[in-house]
Amino acid sequence: MIKKDGGFTLIELMIVVLIVAILVAIAIPTFLGQRKGAEDAAAKSNLRNALTTEKAYYAGAEVFTADLDILSTIEPNIFNVTGANPAINTFDPVVVSIDGAGGTVCIVAVTPRGDFVAVWENASVGATQYGFHTSNPFGSCTSTVPTVGTWSIGGW
Repeated sequence: MIKKDGGFTLIELMIVVLIVAILVAIAIPTFLGQRKGAEDAAAKSNLRNALTTEKAYYAGAEVFTADLDILSTIEPNIFNVTGANPAINTFDPVVVSIDGAGGTVCIVAVTPRGDFVAVWENASVGATQYGFHTSNPFGSCTSTVPTVGTWSIGGW
């Protein structure tokens, strides 16, 4: 009696490798698209939280502030306080600036890919503008709506 060794042929193994390669080719772009969306959502969430913090401060002081020491006491997870005195405003994760009168706040966050998500609010006008840009839209924070890039009232 002759025993036949069991196993896979080279053709069968090549077909399995081909199927796995096709599945990987489909999965990687989907994963990268989900990652991009998650990064954008994180930046937008940070901006919303920063704007809420600014509004909380405005409710008591009737002006916005760019003082990170004050803002970090309200929301320490959003504002970067590096121990410098005064605190240094870096992209970790948002940058806040105000106009000279303190009635307008400009907040910007950068995504890991280098895109900029921004929000501009003027308390006296009661207007909030949202923008998604390829460069930082704020040269300086002014009481007029920024003209750089595309802005919308309803959100990003």
